[in-house]
Amino acid sequence: MGVLARLRKEWFIIGIVLVILSAKLQPSVGVKGGPLKPEITIAYVAVSLIFFNSGLSLKTEELTSALLHVRLHLFVQSFTLIFFPLAVWLLLQVLALTAIDQWLLKGLQTVSCMPPPVSSAVILTKAVGGNEAAAIFNSAFGSFLGIVVTPLLLLLFLGSSSSVPFTSIFSQLFMTVVVPLILGQVCRGFLREFLERRRPPFSAISSAVLLMIIYTTFCDTFSNPNIELDPTSLLLVVLIIFSIQVSFMLLTFGVSTRSGSGFSPADTVAIMFCSTHKSLTLGIPMLKIVFEGYEHLSLISVPLLIYHPAQILLGSILVPTIRSWMASRQKTSLLLR
Repeated sequence: MGVLARLRKEWFIIGIVLVILSAKLQPSVGVKGGPLKPEITIAYVAVSLIFFNSGLSLKTEELTSALLHVRLHLFVQSFTLIFFPLAVWLLLQVLALTAIDQWLLKGLQTVSCMPPPVSSAVILTKAVGGNEAAAIFNSAFGSFLGIVVTPLLLLLFLGSSSSVPFTSIFSQLFMTVVVPLILGQVCRGFLREFLERRRPPFSAISSAVLLMIIYTTFCDTFSNPNIELDPTSLLLVVLIIFSIQVSFMLLTFGVSTRSGSGFSPADTVAIMFCSTHKSLTLGIPMLKIVFEGYEHLSLISVPLLIYHPAQILLGSILVPTIRSWMASRQKTSLLLR
């Protein structure tokens, strides 16, 4: 793959690095009250646009085929939104005794509360040849479920900023997340044929808006002289994130392949990716709403910004191995018939 092709493929990761560097060089542009007016353009317009775009792109009409696989859906959603946050919370009780930056540790907890992503788990499941319909269902259903469950989990494990009361958080979530998402789905009903024919770049649009949110979040950080990011803590958090991903992928693999589980190899692939992947697209806007007023918001966001590329990198590396495993399992099942 040429350099230009590689840059085109990884433009979002490069974009994250560039917007953080830009925020470092000129933080006054994106701070509250600055030229960009993020308290309006980001808090309301950008977040609403992301969720309207998600509603417009979610192919809920394709989910009926996977709807009846209830055990698989229960496993994925309960692992993602119950087991994952609890397991990380227990891990953080131990890590809190170390010298790792407490705000980065809080960020690890926020990662655990996030719903599955709309795209990456589906793309990797499809690449391996797993149960794509189940991956689509759990990604879409998890996104809808996350609108309610994720803010509740964040408030349960971390609390809210004192300046934003509980009712205000949920009224803003409703207006900037739920309403745009429903409007997007309604519009999709009228524009389905056009959207399927033209295939607009939904993912690229959301990613571009997301870069704006990340930029303004880090502008707030770099304009505050009291906040410093410890390089050692950052490196340790990267190692912890990869360890969590590998451990949870192995755990979901072990549970879903044990005798009597009732899951096929294709189901196992969907379970591994959907249960362990977390949404950056939905997560960053939610953090922006729930932790509005936190001066350490960007530090809390850092683990999620690391988790996103890490899950794609790890998943991509494992695709050939998982594909080989699936092929051998399918060959074995054919010989036993």
